[in-house]
Amino acid sequence: MALKGLDIFKLTPKTNCKECGSPTCMAFSMKVAQGAVDISKCPHMSAEAMATLSEATAPPMKSIKVGTGEAEYTLGGETVLARHEKTFVSKTRFAVNVTPDMDIDAVLAEANKVEYDRIGEKMHAEMVYVACNGDAAAFAEAVKKVTGKGKTIILDCKDPESAKAALEICKAEKPILNGANASNYEAMVEIAKAAEVVLGVSGADINELYDTTAAIEKLGYKELVLDTTGANVKDTFATTVQVRRACLAKDPDRTFGYPSIVNLSKVAPNDEPMQIALASVFVLKYGSIVVMDTMNYARALPLFGLRQNVFTDPQKPMKVEPGIYPINGGDENSVVLTTVDFALTYFVVSGELERSGVPCNLAISDAGGLSVLTSWAAGKLSSTSVSKFIKEEVEPKIKCRKLIIPGKVAVLKGDIEAKLEGWEVIVAPNEAVQLVKFLKDMQANGEI
Repeated sequence: MALKGLDIFKLTPKTNCKECGSPTCMAFSMKVAQGAVDISKCPHMSAEAMATLSEATAPPMKSIKVGTGEAEYTLGGETVLARHEKTFVSKTRFAVNVTPDMDIDAVLAEANKVEYDRIGEKMHAEMVYVACNGDAAAFAEAVKKVTGKGKTIILDCKDPESAKAALEICKAEKPILNGANASNYEAMVEIAKAAEVVLGVSGADINELYDTTAAIEKLGYKELVLDTTGANVKDTFATTVQVRRACLAKDPDRTFGYPSIVNLSKVAPNDEPMQIALASVFVLKYGSIVVMDTMNYARALPLFGLRQNVFTDPQKPMKVEPGIYPINGGDENSVVLTTVDFALTYFVVSGELERSGVPCNLAISDAGGLSVLTSWAAGKLSSTSVSKFIKEEVEPKIKCRKLIIPGKVAVLKGDIEAKLEGWEVIVAPNEAVQLVKFLKDMQANGEI
Protein backbone atom coordinates (compact mmCIF):
# COMPACT_ATOMS: atom_id res chain seq x y z
CA MET A 1 0.00 0.00 0.00
CA ALA A 2 1.28 3.49 -0.87
CA LEU A 3 2.49 5.63 2.01
CA LYS A 4 0.65 8.79 3.01
CA GLY A 5 2.35 12.15 3.30
CA LEU A 6 2.59 11.93 7.09
CA ASP A 7 4.21 8.48 6.90
CA ILE A 8 6.84 9.86 4.56
CA PHE A 9 7.36 12.96 6.72
CA LYS A 10 8.25 10.78 9.73
CA LEU A 11 11.25 9.43 7.79
CA THR A 12 12.53 12.79 6.53
CA PRO A 13 15.36 14.69 8.28
CA LYS A 14 12.86 17.48 9.18
CA THR A 15 15.44 20.21 8.53
CA ASN A 16 13.26 22.30 6.15
CA CYS A 17 16.45 23.03 4.20
CA LYS A 18 14.52 23.75 0.95
CA GLU A 19 17.24 22.01 -1.13
CA CYS A 20 14.60 19.69 -2.56
CA GLY A 21 12.71 22.66 -4.01
CA SER A 22 9.90 22.54 -1.46
CA PRO A 23 9.53 25.07 1.38
CA THR A 24 9.25 22.42 4.13
CA CYS A 25 9.82 18.71 4.64
CA MET A 26 6.07 18.30 5.07
CA ALA A 27 5.38 19.94 1.69
CA PHE A 28 8.01 17.69 0.13
CA SER A 29 6.42 14.61 1.74
CA MET A 30 3.00 15.51 0.37
CA LYS A 31 4.43 15.88 -3.14
CA VAL A 32 6.17 12.51 -2.87
CA ALA A 33 2.93 10.88 -1.71
CA GLN A 34 1.13 12.36 -4.74
CA GLY A 35 3.84 11.10 -7.09
CA ALA A 36 4.78 14.63 -8.14
CA VAL A 37 8.38 14.42 -6.82
CA ASP A 38 10.84 11.55 -6.50
CA ILE A 39 12.11 10.75 -3.01
CA SER A 40 15.70 11.05 -4.27
CA LYS A 41 15.24 14.85 -4.49
CA CYS A 42 15.96 15.03 -0.74
CA PRO A 43 19.76 15.19 -0.37
CA HIS A 44 19.74 14.48 3.38
CA MET A 45 17.60 11.34 3.58
CA SER A 46 19.31 8.46 5.38
CA ALA A 47 20.15 5.35 3.38
CA GLU A 48 17.76 3.27 5.48
CA ALA A 49 14.90 5.71 5.02
CA MET A 50 15.66 6.01 1.32
CA ALA A 51 15.47 2.24 0.86
CA THR A 52 12.19 2.04 2.77
CA LEU A 53 10.58 4.92 0.91
CA SER A 54 11.89 3.94 -2.52
CA GLU A 55 10.20 0.57 -2.21
CA ALA A 56 6.97 1.95 -0.74
CA THR A 57 6.61 4.83 -3.20
CA ALA A 58 7.68 2.92 -6.31
CA PRO A 59 5.00 2.74 -9.03
CA PRO A 60 3.14 -0.58 -9.23
CA MET A 61 4.63 -1.08 -12.70
CA LYS A 62 8.42 -1.29 -12.68
CA SER A 63 10.41 1.12 -14.84
CA ILE A 64 12.78 -0.74 -17.15
CA LYS A 65 15.64 0.80 -19.13
CA VAL A 66 16.70 -0.79 -22.41
CA GLY A 67 19.27 0.16 -25.04
CA THR A 68 22.22 2.52 -24.74
CA GLY A 69 23.17 6.05 -25.75
CA GLU A 70 20.60 7.79 -27.91
CA ALA A 71 18.80 4.47 -28.28
CA GLU A 72 18.19 4.12 -24.53
CA TYR A 73 14.50 4.13 -23.61
CA THR A 74 12.49 3.77 -20.43
CA LEU A 75 9.52 1.42 -20.47
CA GLY A 76 6.81 1.05 -17.85
CA GLY A 77 6.53 3.11 -14.68
CA GLU A 78 2.80 3.59 -15.28
CA THR A 79 0.49 4.47 -12.38
CA VAL A 80 -2.95 4.86 -13.97
CA LEU A 81 -5.19 3.02 -16.41
CA ALA A 82 -6.60 6.12 -18.08
CA ARG A 83 -4.67 9.19 -19.16
CA HIS A 84 -7.26 11.59 -17.74
CA GLU A 85 -6.64 10.20 -14.24
CA LYS A 86 -3.12 11.58 -14.17
CA THR A 87 -0.85 10.99 -17.15
CA PHE A 88 0.87 8.15 -18.95
CA VAL A 89 4.61 8.01 -18.31
CA SER A 90 6.60 5.99 -20.85
CA LYS A 91 5.45 6.26 -24.44
CA THR A 92 4.89 3.26 -26.68
CA ARG A 93 7.94 2.36 -28.76
CA PHE A 94 7.72 0.88 -32.25
CA ALA A 95 9.90 -1.99 -33.48
CA VAL A 96 10.46 -3.26 -37.02
CA ASN A 97 10.35 -7.04 -37.42
CA VAL A 98 13.19 -8.83 -39.26
CA THR A 99 14.08 -12.49 -39.75
CA PRO A 100 17.30 -14.12 -41.01
CA ASP A 101 15.74 -14.92 -44.39
CA MET A 102 14.94 -11.26 -45.12
CA ASP A 103 17.07 -8.62 -46.79
CA ILE A 104 17.63 -6.95 -43.43
CA ASP A 105 19.59 -4.00 -44.79
CA ALA A 106 16.72 -3.18 -47.16
CA VAL A 107 14.12 -3.47 -44.39
CA LEU A 108 16.08 -1.12 -42.12
CA ALA A 109 16.77 1.31 -44.96
CA GLU A 110 13.05 1.48 -45.72
CA ALA A 111 12.19 2.04 -42.04
CA ASN A 112 14.90 4.69 -41.68
CA LYS A 113 13.30 6.80 -44.40
CA VAL A 114 10.76 7.77 -41.76
CA GLU A 115 12.45 10.33 -39.53
CA TYR A 116 11.01 13.74 -38.84
CA ASP A 117 10.34 16.21 -36.02
CA ARG A 118 6.83 16.93 -34.80
CA ILE A 119 6.46 19.59 -32.13
CA GLY A 120 10.03 19.07 -31.00
CA GLU A 121 9.87 15.27 -30.85
CA LYS A 122 11.89 13.01 -33.13
CA MET A 123 9.61 10.54 -34.87
CA HIS A 124 11.11 7.22 -36.02
CA ALA A 125 10.95 3.49 -35.35
CA GLU A 126 13.13 3.14 -32.26
CA MET A 127 13.67 -0.62 -32.15
CA VAL A 128 14.36 -3.67 -34.32
CA TYR A 129 12.90 -7.08 -33.47
CA VAL A 130 15.05 -10.01 -34.66
CA ALA A 131 13.12 -13.30 -34.78
CA CYS A 132 15.04 -16.59 -34.75
CA ASN A 133 13.86 -19.14 -37.33
CA GLY A 134 15.67 -22.09 -35.75
CA ASP A 135 18.99 -21.70 -37.56
CA ALA A 136 21.45 -20.49 -34.91
CA ALA A 137 24.12 -19.43 -37.42
CA ALA A 138 21.67 -17.48 -39.56
CA PHE A 139 20.21 -15.85 -36.46
CA ALA A 140 23.68 -14.73 -35.33
CA GLU A 141 24.33 -13.24 -38.78
CA ALA A 142 21.02 -11.37 -38.61
CA VAL A 143 21.95 -9.97 -35.21
CA LYS A 144 25.27 -8.75 -36.61
CA LYS A 145 23.40 -6.86 -39.34
CA VAL A 146 21.23 -4.93 -36.85
CA THR A 147 23.98 -4.23 -34.31
CA GLY A 148 25.37 -0.72 -34.38
CA LYS A 149 22.43 0.71 -36.32
CA GLY A 150 21.26 3.08 -33.58
CA LYS A 151 18.19 1.03 -32.68
CA THR A 152 17.39 -0.91 -29.53
CA ILE A 153 17.55 -4.62 -30.34
CA ILE A 154 14.96 -7.20 -29.28
CA LEU A 155 16.06 -10.82 -29.67
CA ASP A 156 13.18 -13.29 -30.14
CA CYS A 157 14.88 -16.57 -29.34
CA LYS A 158 13.73 -19.49 -27.18
CA ASP A 159 16.86 -21.63 -27.59
CA PRO A 160 19.36 -20.88 -24.79
CA GLU A 161 22.48 -21.63 -26.84
CA SER A 162 21.35 -19.51 -29.79
CA ALA A 163 20.40 -16.72 -27.40
CA LYS A 164 23.78 -16.86 -25.68
CA ALA A 165 25.63 -16.65 -29.01
CA ALA A 166 23.48 -13.71 -30.17
CA LEU A 167 24.05 -11.82 -26.94
CA GLU A 168 27.79 -12.14 -27.33
CA ILE A 169 27.38 -10.05 -30.48
CA CYS A 170 25.10 -7.32 -29.19
CA LYS A 171 25.01 -7.33 -25.37
CA ALA A 172 26.93 -4.04 -25.21
CA GLU A 173 23.83 -2.38 -26.71
CA LYS A 174 21.64 -3.67 -23.84
CA PRO A 175 19.06 -5.53 -25.95
CA ILE A 176 15.92 -7.28 -24.73
CA LEU A 177 16.17 -11.08 -24.76
CA ASN A 178 12.57 -12.08 -25.45
CA GLY A 179 12.93 -15.81 -24.91
CA ALA A 180 11.74 -17.04 -21.50
CA ASN A 181 8.77 -19.39 -21.27
CA ALA A 182 7.56 -22.19 -19.01
CA SER A 183 10.01 -24.72 -20.47
CA ASN A 184 13.24 -22.74 -20.47
CA TYR A 185 12.97 -19.87 -18.00
CA GLU A 186 15.68 -21.10 -15.62
CA ALA A 187 18.30 -21.24 -18.37
CA MET A 188 17.14 -17.93 -19.84
CA VAL A 189 17.36 -16.19 -16.47
CA GLU A 190 20.99 -17.27 -16.10
CA ILE A 191 21.80 -16.02 -19.61
CA ALA A 192 20.06 -12.67 -19.02
CA LYS A 193 21.79 -12.24 -15.65
CA ALA A 194 25.21 -12.95 -17.13
CA ALA A 195 24.67 -10.45 -19.97
CA GLU A 196 22.85 -7.95 -17.70
CA VAL A 197 19.97 -7.53 -20.13
CA VAL A 198 16.21 -7.32 -19.81
CA LEU A 199 14.39 -10.65 -20.21
CA GLY A 200 11.13 -11.05 -22.11
CA VAL A 201 8.62 -13.58 -20.76
CA SER A 202 5.83 -15.28 -22.70
CA GLY A 203 3.19 -17.92 -22.03
CA ALA A 204 0.64 -20.03 -23.88
CA ASP A 205 -2.07 -18.06 -22.08
CA ILE A 206 -2.35 -15.45 -19.35
CA ASN A 207 -2.21 -18.03 -16.55
CA GLU A 208 1.02 -19.55 -17.85
CA LEU A 209 2.46 -16.07 -18.33
CA TYR A 210 1.66 -15.26 -14.69
CA ASP A 211 3.11 -18.49 -13.34
CA THR A 212 6.30 -18.17 -15.37
CA THR A 213 6.79 -14.55 -14.32
CA ALA A 214 6.28 -15.49 -10.66
CA ALA A 215 8.80 -18.32 -10.99
CA ILE A 216 11.38 -15.97 -12.50
CA GLU A 217 10.86 -13.48 -9.68
CA LYS A 218 11.52 -16.26 -7.18
CA LEU A 219 14.87 -16.75 -8.89
CA GLY A 220 15.63 -13.12 -8.01
CA TYR A 221 15.37 -11.58 -11.47
CA LYS A 222 13.04 -8.63 -12.00
CA GLU A 223 14.40 -6.92 -15.11
CA LEU A 224 11.51 -8.16 -17.21
CA VAL A 225 9.07 -7.32 -19.97
CA LEU A 226 5.97 -9.41 -20.64
CA ASP A 227 5.19 -10.61 -24.17
CA THR A 228 1.39 -10.43 -24.17
CA THR A 229 1.05 -11.56 -27.79
CA GLY A 230 -1.57 -14.32 -28.08
CA ALA A 231 -2.72 -16.69 -30.77
CA ASN A 232 -5.05 -14.09 -32.28
CA VAL A 233 -6.11 -10.47 -31.94
CA LYS A 234 -8.77 -11.19 -29.33
CA ASP A 235 -6.41 -13.09 -27.02
CA THR A 236 -3.67 -10.51 -27.47
CA PHE A 237 -5.94 -7.62 -26.57
CA ALA A 238 -7.48 -9.43 -23.60
CA THR A 239 -4.10 -10.44 -22.16
CA THR A 240 -2.51 -7.01 -22.64
CA VAL A 241 -5.41 -5.23 -20.94
CA GLN A 242 -5.75 -7.74 -18.10
CA VAL A 243 -2.03 -7.58 -17.35
CA ARG A 244 -2.18 -3.79 -17.07
CA ARG A 245 -5.35 -3.83 -14.97
CA ALA A 246 -3.90 -6.41 -12.59
CA CYS A 247 -0.83 -4.34 -11.77
CA LEU A 248 -2.68 -1.01 -11.52
CA ALA A 249 -5.73 -2.21 -9.61
CA LYS A 250 -6.61 -0.85 -6.16
CA ASP A 251 -4.72 -3.78 -4.66
CA PRO A 252 -2.06 -4.25 -7.35
CA ASP A 253 -0.51 -7.59 -8.23
CA ARG A 254 3.11 -6.70 -8.86
CA THR A 255 3.77 -10.02 -10.54
CA PHE A 256 2.27 -8.40 -13.62
CA GLY A 257 3.92 -5.05 -12.89
CA TYR A 258 6.14 -4.95 -15.99
CA PRO A 259 6.02 -3.34 -19.46
CA SER A 260 4.56 -5.32 -22.36
CA ILE A 261 5.50 -6.37 -25.90
CA VAL A 262 2.78 -6.79 -28.52
CA ASN A 263 3.92 -8.46 -31.76
CA LEU A 264 1.58 -7.54 -34.61
CA SER A 265 3.76 -9.40 -37.09
CA LYS A 266 2.45 -12.58 -35.46
CA VAL A 267 -1.23 -11.74 -35.05
CA ALA A 268 -1.67 -9.85 -38.36
CA PRO A 269 1.20 -10.94 -40.64
CA ASN A 270 1.60 -9.07 -43.95
CA ASP A 271 -1.61 -7.11 -43.34
CA GLU A 272 -0.62 -3.45 -43.35
CA PRO A 273 -4.09 -1.89 -42.80
CA MET A 274 -4.80 -4.28 -39.92
CA GLN A 275 -1.40 -3.64 -38.33
CA ILE A 276 -1.95 0.13 -38.45
CA ALA A 277 -5.39 -0.25 -36.89
CA LEU A 278 -4.13 -2.61 -34.18
CA ALA A 279 -1.09 -0.47 -33.46
CA SER A 280 -3.38 2.49 -32.75
CA VAL A 281 -5.37 0.26 -30.38
CA PHE A 282 -2.27 -0.88 -28.49
CA VAL A 283 -0.88 2.64 -28.20
CA LEU A 284 -4.00 3.26 -26.13
CA LYS A 285 -4.36 -0.20 -24.51
CA TYR A 286 -1.46 -0.82 -23.41
CA GLY A 287 1.55 -1.81 -25.48
CA SER A 288 4.93 -0.64 -24.22
CA ILE A 289 6.55 -2.02 -27.41
CA VAL A 290 4.57 -2.65 -30.60
CA VAL A 291 6.26 -4.80 -33.27
CA MET A 292 5.28 -4.24 -36.93
CA ASP A 293 6.42 -5.62 -40.28
CA THR A 294 7.93 -2.29 -41.30
CA MET A 295 7.60 1.46 -40.80
CA ASN A 296 6.64 3.84 -43.58
CA TYR A 297 4.92 7.20 -43.70
CA ALA A 298 1.48 5.60 -44.17
CA ARG A 299 1.99 3.93 -40.80
CA ALA A 300 4.04 6.60 -39.07
CA LEU A 301 1.95 9.73 -39.57
CA PRO A 302 -1.21 8.51 -37.81
CA LEU A 303 0.59 6.39 -35.21
CA PHE A 304 3.21 8.92 -34.11
CA GLY A 305 0.60 11.68 -34.01
CA LEU A 306 -1.67 9.53 -31.85
CA ARG A 307 1.20 8.52 -29.58
CA GLN A 308 2.29 12.12 -29.07
CA ASN A 309 -1.25 13.18 -28.18
CA VAL A 310 -1.77 10.31 -25.74
CA PHE A 311 1.59 10.58 -23.98
CA THR A 312 1.72 14.36 -23.67
CA ASP A 313 1.02 15.36 -20.07
CA PRO A 314 -2.24 17.36 -20.22
CA GLN A 315 -1.28 19.18 -17.03
CA LYS A 316 1.91 20.64 -18.51
CA PRO A 317 1.91 23.20 -21.32
CA MET A 318 3.94 22.25 -24.37
CA LYS A 319 6.62 24.94 -24.45
CA VAL A 320 9.82 25.75 -26.26
CA GLU A 321 12.68 27.58 -24.62
CA PRO A 322 12.56 31.39 -24.93
CA GLY A 323 15.33 32.74 -27.12
CA ILE A 324 16.31 33.82 -30.63
CA TYR A 325 16.04 31.16 -33.33
CA PRO A 326 17.81 32.03 -36.63
CA ILE A 327 15.98 30.64 -39.66
CA ASN A 328 17.25 30.28 -43.24
CA GLY A 329 20.67 31.57 -42.21
CA GLY A 330 19.33 34.59 -40.36
CA ASP A 331 22.00 36.83 -38.81
CA GLU A 332 22.26 40.11 -36.89
CA ASN A 333 21.03 42.06 -39.92
CA SER A 334 17.95 39.92 -40.54
CA VAL A 335 14.40 40.93 -39.68
CA VAL A 336 12.95 39.82 -36.33
CA LEU A 337 9.61 38.08 -35.92
CA THR A 338 8.13 37.29 -32.52
CA THR A 339 5.52 34.86 -31.27
CA VAL A 340 4.65 32.87 -28.15
CA ASP A 341 6.40 29.83 -26.66
CA PHE A 342 3.48 27.43 -27.20
CA ALA A 343 5.21 24.52 -28.95
CA LEU A 344 2.58 24.00 -31.64
CA THR A 345 2.58 27.70 -32.52
CA TYR A 346 6.38 27.75 -32.68
CA PHE A 347 6.68 24.74 -34.97
CA VAL A 348 3.89 25.86 -37.29
CA VAL A 349 5.35 29.37 -37.59
CA SER A 350 8.97 28.23 -37.91
CA GLY A 351 7.95 25.73 -40.59
CA GLU A 352 6.32 28.44 -42.68
CA LEU A 353 9.31 30.74 -42.19
CA GLU A 354 11.65 28.00 -43.40
CA ARG A 355 9.41 27.45 -46.41
CA SER A 356 9.65 31.14 -47.33
CA GLY A 357 13.43 30.90 -47.72
CA VAL A 358 13.81 34.42 -46.30
CA PRO A 359 16.60 34.83 -43.69
CA CYS A 360 15.06 35.95 -40.39
CA ASN A 361 15.20 35.63 -36.62
CA LEU A 362 12.29 34.21 -34.63
CA ALA A 363 12.23 35.69 -31.12
CA ILE A 364 10.33 33.56 -28.60
CA SER A 365 9.40 35.11 -25.25
CA ASP A 366 7.90 33.42 -22.20
CA ALA A 367 4.11 33.40 -22.60
CA GLY A 368 3.35 30.55 -20.24
CA GLY A 369 3.07 27.96 -22.99
CA LEU A 370 -0.19 29.45 -24.24
CA SER A 371 -1.36 30.26 -27.75
CA VAL A 372 -1.25 33.82 -29.08
CA LEU A 373 -4.81 34.89 -28.26
CA THR A 374 -4.95 32.94 -25.00
CA SER A 375 -1.69 34.43 -23.74
CA TRP A 376 -2.83 37.92 -24.79
CA ALA A 377 -6.15 37.46 -22.94
CA ALA A 378 -4.30 36.17 -19.87
CA GLY A 379 -1.87 39.08 -19.88
CA LYS A 380 1.12 36.84 -20.66
CA LEU A 381 1.62 38.44 -24.08
CA SER A 382 1.54 42.21 -23.78
CA SER A 383 3.33 45.26 -25.10
CA THR A 384 5.29 45.34 -21.84
CA SER A 385 6.40 41.69 -22.00
CA VAL A 386 7.32 41.89 -25.69
CA SER A 387 9.24 45.18 -25.41
CA LYS A 388 11.06 43.99 -22.28
CA PHE A 389 12.16 40.79 -24.02
CA ILE A 390 13.28 42.66 -27.14
CA LYS A 391 15.30 45.19 -25.10
CA GLU A 392 16.97 42.60 -22.89
CA GLU A 393 17.49 39.67 -25.25
CA VAL A 394 17.26 40.90 -28.85
CA GLU A 395 18.74 44.41 -29.00
CA PRO A 396 22.21 43.35 -27.73
CA LYS A 397 22.45 40.67 -30.44
CA ILE A 398 20.49 41.93 -33.46
CA LYS A 399 21.21 45.14 -35.45
CA CYS A 400 18.02 45.06 -37.53
CA ARG A 401 15.29 47.23 -36.00
CA LYS A 402 12.25 45.78 -37.74
CA LEU A 403 9.94 43.66 -35.60
CA ILE A 404 7.05 41.63 -37.02
CA ILE A 405 4.33 40.74 -34.49
CA PRO A 406 1.46 38.22 -34.82
CA GLY A 407 -1.51 39.55 -36.76
CA LYS A 408 -3.96 38.43 -34.08
CA VAL A 409 -2.48 40.91 -31.61
CA ALA A 410 -2.21 43.85 -34.02
CA VAL A 411 -3.71 45.95 -31.23
CA LEU A 412 -0.30 45.89 -29.50
CA LYS A 413 1.53 47.61 -32.38
CA GLY A 414 1.29 51.19 -31.14
CA ASP A 415 2.23 50.41 -27.53
CA ILE A 416 5.21 48.29 -28.57
CA GLU A 417 6.51 51.04 -30.87
CA ALA A 418 6.16 53.57 -28.06
CA LYS A 419 8.22 51.37 -25.75
CA LEU A 420 10.86 50.34 -28.30
CA GLU A 421 12.65 53.47 -29.45
CA GLY A 422 14.05 53.16 -32.95
CA TRP A 423 12.07 50.04 -33.83
CA GLU A 424 9.56 49.71 -36.67
CA VAL A 425 6.76 47.32 -35.72
CA ILE A 426 5.05 45.47 -38.57
CA VAL A 427 1.88 43.41 -38.24
CA ALA A 428 2.01 39.94 -39.79
CA PRO A 429 -0.98 38.16 -41.37
CA ASN A 430 -3.43 36.39 -39.06
CA GLU A 431 -2.55 32.89 -40.29
CA ALA A 432 0.92 31.32 -40.33
CA VAL A 433 0.39 29.89 -43.82
CA GLN A 434 0.26 33.46 -45.17
CA LEU A 435 3.76 34.23 -43.89
CA VAL A 436 5.47 32.78 -46.95
CA LYS A 437 3.93 35.26 -49.41
CA PHE A 438 4.12 38.05 -46.83
CA LEU A 439 7.89 37.72 -46.34
CA LYS A 440 8.64 37.12 -50.01
CA ASP A 441 6.70 40.27 -50.92
CA MET A 442 8.59 42.28 -48.31
CA GLN A 443 11.89 40.93 -49.60
CA ALA A 444 10.95 41.69 -53.22
CA ASN A 445 10.02 45.27 -52.27
CA GLY A 446 13.30 45.77 -50.42
CA GLU A 447 11.56 46.19 -47.08
CA ILE A 448 13.74 43.55 -45.39
